[in-house]
Amino acid sequence: MTTLEDTSKLGNWSRIEGDFDPSTALLPDPSPRRRRHTIISVDDHLVEPPDLFTKRLPAAYQDRAPRVVEEDGRQYWLIDGGLELNVGANAASGRSPDAPLGGISVRFDEMRRGTWDPDERVRDMDINGVYASLAFPSMVFSFAGQRFMRMRDPKLGRLCVEAYNDWVIDEWVAAHPDRLIPNQLTWLSDAELAAAEIRRNAERGFHAVSFSENPEKLGLPSLHTGYWDPFLAACEETTTVLNLHVGSSSQVMHPSSDAPVDTVTALFSVNSMLATVDWIYTGIPLRFPNIKIALSEGGIGWVPMILDRLDFLYDRPRTSTWTDSLSPSDVLQRNFWFATLWDPSIFALRERIGIDHIMLEVDYPHVDSTWPDTQDLVDEHLKGVPDDDVRKITCLNAAALYQHPLPDDLI
Repeated sequence: MTTLEDTSKLGNWSRIEGDFDPSTALLPDPSPRRRRHTIISVDDHLVEPPDLFTKRLPAAYQDRAPRVVEEDGRQYWLIDGGLELNVGANAASGRSPDAPLGGISVRFDEMRRGTWDPDERVRDMDINGVYASLAFPSMVFSFAGQRFMRMRDPKLGRLCVEAYNDWVIDEWVAAHPDRLIPNQLTWLSDAELAAAEIRRNAERGFHAVSFSENPEKLGLPSLHTGYWDPFLAACEETTTVLNLHVGSSSQVMHPSSDAPVDTVTALFSVNSMLATVDWIYTGIPLRFPNIKIALSEGGIGWVPMILDRLDFLYDRPRTSTWTDSLSPSDVLQRNFWFATLWDPSIFALRERIGIDHIMLEVDYPHVDSTWPDTQDLVDEHLKGVPDDDVRKITCLNAAALYQHPLPDDLI
C-alpha cells in the first residue's frame, strides 16, 4: 500500500516546470456531444474555490482559514502554515496532455472553470451529455475530508468541514439543484459529532456522505469495533448513502515500492474489493439492514468473482465467523451499489451483480475521466443490453439511490 498523498510523486505524475509553458495549459472547448442516454455520474470531483473557507469561518479563525496564496508565480493552498500543491491531476480535463499532473502547483487560470464554478460545471456536463453529477472533494482535502481531521486545531478542522458542507449546499448545489447532487463530508474524529453533522445536513437536503473505506488506516477505530455505530445509525435513519471512494483511507494498492504510478491506477478495483469484503464481515449491514453503501471508482468487473467466493465460503464454512441466515453475497446484493467508468467486458454479467445496483461515473475532471466522450463510450459498452437495463445503469439506479428525481421527459 502507498499513501494517496504520495502518488503525485510517482512515475510520470512529476514533470519539471521548465518543460511546459503554462500559458498553453487549457485547450479550446470541445464541441457538444450527441446525446443518446440520460446519464447521472455518481463520481466526479471538484476543486475547492479559493474563498470557500475565508468566506465562511468565524472572524476568530479567519487568519488561520485555508486559503490560496501566490508564491513564485504559482498558486498554493496555505493550510496550517504550510504550502500544499494543487496538483494538475485534480483538474486534468480540458488541459493539454503535456500539462503537468504533479510536481508543481497549478493555477486556477490554468484549469477549466468547471472544476470549481457550478455554472461552468453544468456547461461542461452539457458538452458531455451528462444530466446530473455527484462530486467528491479534491486531493488537497482528500476524498473523505481526512485532511481536516489532521489540522493542528481540531476545532478549526471541524469548522472547515461545516464550511465545506455549507458551500456545497448553499452555492454549489443551489446554483443548479436539478443537475448537481449534494455530497457532504463529516467530522471523522468523533462518531457522535459525525452523526450530528449527518442529521444537520439531512434537514438541508443531503442524501450522501463521503466516508472512509477503512478508517483504521487513518488512525481511527476499526469498523469492526462498533465505535462507528452512532454515525451509521444516523446514516440509516436519514437514508444517507455512504460513499466509499477509492483512496478515502489515504492508501491505495502499490505492489512494489519502485513500481510506476500506472500500477496504482490499474489496481483501483482491488481497493474497492477489499473494502466491500471488510464492510460485509464487520456485520454493519446486519446491524443496520437498511444502510446503503456505494463504492466509487472501483469498477464492477470484480463483483461476480467476489460473489462466487463469498458463496463458496458460506457453503463450506471453516470458521464460525458468519452465523446469520442471510448469506454474505445476499448482503452484498442488498446493501451495496457499484459504479463503472470502463468495464466493457462485464455487462453480460449484470444480473449476477444486480442490475438495480450498477451506476455510471465520469470522474470529471480527473486524469482518467471519460469527459467529453462519455455518451459514445456508454453507447459502445452497452450495445446489446436491453433498453430497460440501459436506463437503470445510466440514470434510474442513481436517481433512486440518491433521491434525485428525473424529469418525466428525460425518463
